[in-house]
Amino acid sequence: MTAEAQRRRAFWQILLIAAGLLVLTVISAGSVYLVNKAREDSKWVIHTIEVENQINALLLEVRRAESSARGFLLTQGPDFQSDHEKAVAAIIPALAKLTRQIGDDPAQRDSIEKLSAAIETRLDQFSREMDFVKQGQPDKATALIREAAAGNTTTTISNLANAMIREEERLFRIRTANSDRSQTLAASMTGIGSGLVVLLALVSTWLVRRSARARDEAEARLRDANVNLETVVDVRTADLREANDEIQRFAYIVSHDLRSPLVNIMGFTSELEELGGDIFRRISSLAHVPADGPPLTSGSSGEIALEGPDKQLSADFSEALGFIKSSIAKMDRLISAILNLTREGRREFRPEKIDIREFVEAIVSTLAHQAVEAQAEIHVGSLPNIVSDRLALEQIFSNLIDNAIKYLKSGVPGEIRIRGRTKLGYAIFEISDNGRGIDPKDHQRIFDLFRRAGTQDKPGQGIGLAHVRALVRRLGGTMSVSSELNVGSTFTITLPVAWNASNRNADK
Repeated sequence: MTAEAQRRRAFWQILLIAAGLLVLTVISAGSVYLVNKAREDSKWVIHTIEVENQINALLLEVRRAESSARGFLLTQGPDFQSDHEKAVAAIIPALAKLTRQIGDDPAQRDSIEKLSAAIETRLDQFSREMDFVKQGQPDKATALIREAAAGNTTTTISNLANAMIREEERLFRIRTANSDRSQTLAASMTGIGSGLVVLLALVSTWLVRRSARARDEAEARLRDANVNLETVVDVRTADLREANDEIQRFAYIVSHDLRSPLVNIMGFTSELEELGGDIFRRISSLAHVPADGPPLTSGSSGEIALEGPDKQLSADFSEALGFIKSSIAKMDRLISAILNLTREGRREFRPEKIDIREFVEAIVSTLAHQAVEAQAEIHVGSLPNIVSDRLALEQIFSNLIDNAIKYLKSGVPGEIRIRGRTKLGYAIFEISDNGRGIDPKDHQRIFDLFRRAGTQDKPGQGIGLAHVRALVRRLGGTMSVSSELNVGSTFTITLPVAWNASNRNADK
């Protein structure tokens, strides 16, 4: 196919797609409009029914009040009185609700004003009737009922309500017709749209089949262009592996060389401490020389008897030495940790089949003493077996279980659960506890080297979780944490069920 023919075909394809999108857009917009209109019309139909029901409910309460008032007049029974009071109490809320519902119809608003006036008059009559009966004057109550009958108040209420119902029935017929029409149009639009979609699908299928051969040709050219891709990837991988090895060698050399001056500092610090003791003992003896005798020595206990500024100077000197020794010890631990990490990074993993439940239970048994001291129970659930490096797994699980015990809440019985499952060729292990928890903003921080989160009241260098995540990644897996403060933590480890050592060792 020539370049000109390809351009023409691409132009017509784009034009057809644009036309199809335009048609679909119009149909979609029309369908949305009609569906919304049908929904709105249906809402008005329902509204009409609700108004009509509310009018009938109001009439029912008025008639109930009327009948209970007459029953109370005839029998003076408390049941009739209670029923009347309930009916009267329900009339005003029912009338208010009806007034809100018909606010959209001017004709009904005029009717509701008249109906409200008539109901107010009748409620006043009810009140006076009941008062006469309660006062033991049934004759006056009877006369008042006859007066109300002569004034046609109840009839007026009934007529007005019936007129409103007829108006709602008229609106119901109009709104039902509108709703049916909208639904019919929406259905028609949907049917037309479906037909056009099918037509466009057929045309698209034809175009796709026409383009299949051109696509196959393009894929063939792409394969030819990527013949040497694997070689390029191997070269890049070798370069990355060499750079990684160089970084590990550099870290090892730096850590090893730092230890020599650190040892010198430790030695000279000890000598400085002894020298300071000698100096302050000398100062003490000079400060206590008698005017006519030889210098005094320190007490039989060997303590330095200093006073005033000399004593404060001795205390400052001891405090400074303490800070120096503490910093030296911390640096020594950090250097040791870095050396351990570099040694572990150079170790070649050896996969073997491991019974994970038995393996984890053995680790738990070694930590049983710590668990008892922390008042914690460790529950080991069902765990899938995998093929992986035993030593790396031991470091992973030991570190996580030890952390779970270490960071339990004080005074709260600890509960640690270890469970697992398999999914799509991977084993998913979860170690959860009910301990302190970790603030969500620190979820990533805890995996950084030499970084810790929360209250620092437990020994550690901030290396454990960073080392664990590095091991998990070398084993071809992932690691994550889910935790909230004062709720607990769940560490999730995903590892291949059958780990391929050759691939991972090549990438380390």
